[in-house]
Amino acid sequence: MPTTWPDLAALELLVAVADHGSLSAGARAAGMAQPNASRSISRLERHLGVTLLHRSTRGSTLTDSGLLVVEWARAVVDAGHELLDGARSLASGTTESIVVAASQTVAEHLLPAWLGALRAVRPDLRVEVHVRNTHDVLNELRDGRCDLGFIEGPRPPRGVNHLVVAHDELILVVPPGHQWVRRRQPVTADELRSTPLVTREAGSGTRNALDDALGGPAQPALELSSNAAVRVSVASGTAPAVLSRLAVTEALAAGTVREVPTALGIRRDLRAVWTGPRRLRGVAADLVTIAGRPGGSGGRPLGHP
Repeated sequence: MPTTWPDLAALELLVAVADHGSLSAGARAAGMAQPNASRSISRLERHLGVTLLHRSTRGSTLTDSGLLVVEWARAVVDAGHELLDGARSLASGTTESIVVAASQTVAEHLLPAWLGALRAVRPDLRVEVHVRNTHDVLNELRDGRCDLGFIEGPRPPRGVNHLVVAHDELILVVPPGHQWVRRRQPVTADELRSTPLVTREAGSGTRNALDDALGGPAQPALELSSNAAVRVSVASGTAPAVLSRLAVTEALAAGTVREVPTALGIRRDLRAVWTGPRRLRGVAADLVTIAGRPGGSGGRPLGHP
């Protein structure tokens, strides 16, 4: 029975093996050469007295005991990093900070409340927010210009870690005097494909979701780079638009735009995205947990991702 603590780096490697599916992939994620990774896991097995990996010519996979140890190890690894991060913060005398990039719908209608809840538990936190479209959020994340992103879109992004934190609905809105206000049947995809619309710009999550639902690109009467500009354009009579319900709630209540039912039923996921280890830690993990809470955001309850 072990009487001393196992090496934290070895536990982190074991978690990476579980998250990435193999010893070689886990070693790459942990920044370790595979021979060193294999020796590290072997030392951990001897230390714990438990076989953690099945080794074969096809690769190494976790044993049943290894899977259990991984789940216990996650809490130890997270606690270890919190200790190190906290100690570094104390030693440097700096305030903790995070850079968040968010798509416009999230940034305008959800992120302020999430950040308010985060500041309530971390009052000294310094936050920098970049408002971008979904395409640019992903570019900032991959280039290392932000720590965490929030995006919209019909499909999961490639090459980054992601987690659904909330849900959204896109609806068709028209000027109050538009002929579709009086119709009884939902507007079809064919009708929308042949109708010039006020749209968000290419690369935005709203535009991607619309094009995906239509089975091809919409016909823009006007392309605009913000939800507010699209909403005002619709209210002024330019053309119909498909926007997030979050973005038009006040305009619907005021009667400046009208909702028209469609046959599309465009629902989409709002996702947190990040690079690096699959399991978030620290401030980023706290913010994603807050974003996933049920309530006004439409999210679902989450533990730390």
